[in-house]
Amino acid sequence: MFNSEGPIFMGSNRNPNNSKVGIFGVPYDGTTSFRPGTRFGPNAIRDVSNGLETYCPELNLDLEDFCYADIGNLDISIESTEKVIKKTNQATKKLINMSLKPLLLGGEHSITSGAISAIAKTYPELIMIQLDAHADLRHEWQGTPHSHACAMRRCLEVLPSKQLLQVGIRSGTRAEFDELHTSHRLIKYTSGEKASGLSKALEVHKAKPIYLTVDLDWFDPSVMPGTGTPEPGGYTWKDFASILEVLREHNLISADIVELSPQLDPSGISSIFAAKVARSLIMLLSL
Repeated sequence: MFNSEGPIFMGSNRNPNNSKVGIFGVPYDGTTSFRPGTRFGPNAIRDVSNGLETYCPELNLDLEDFCYADIGNLDISIESTEKVIKKTNQATKKLINMSLKPLLLGGEHSITSGAISAIAKTYPELIMIQLDAHADLRHEWQGTPHSHACAMRRCLEVLPSKQLLQVGIRSGTRAEFDELHTSHRLIKYTSGEKASGLSKALEVHKAKPIYLTVDLDWFDPSVMPGTGTPEPGGYTWKDFASILEVLREHNLISADIVELSPQLDPSGISSIFAAKVARSLIMLLSL
């Protein structure tokens, strides 16, 4: 199922014994609708990760204090999106059965529904938080219901609680935004401010398990150019730190980081940025 050859995330073990967090990559971009390359994302994050310090000043936590495993990448050949989602589901179940909190490195956003369907079997009260430029609520796109543009639609179908909080969405169709407003799932967030909207929305979900999906195009292209569908008007690292501050008070049990296309940013800064996101999430998942 996993290919453990190649790079490994900073400080990780291959052996998951005594670990709280299990990392695995899903190198897939079969439904990319603009600029491909997310299949290179997982290893790009690992390649640059050792350039980071282990200490996070925002969280006042150090990776050296935690034990976490990098299981490797899902073994994916030329397969349909449905099969990749199914493999993601099976891999997530495997980690849960090993008492690990899964952290997925994408890959495109279509993989998320596979993880959600696996985790929701164990945690039916699961709450989902989406950081993304795009609503991803299309019923189908370019002839497939499993496109990355349909990621949240597919997640809602397998999420028993139907509790999806979509933070800072700034792009989508009129129909998608009508749904965001009528469903009250859209959490408004102003860059540079505290994430008070998310904090308030989570008040009624205290202690419930949370899955966080981070589409890297949530960040502004000025700090994250290496993504296939960049969208101006996005967020910064300080904004992400404000989200982390809120999530630290809640029960984060799994997460993914998707839509890094490293070849679109020859400077490598986007990959480093994504690796830093991964570092922070490993820490929160380890608490």
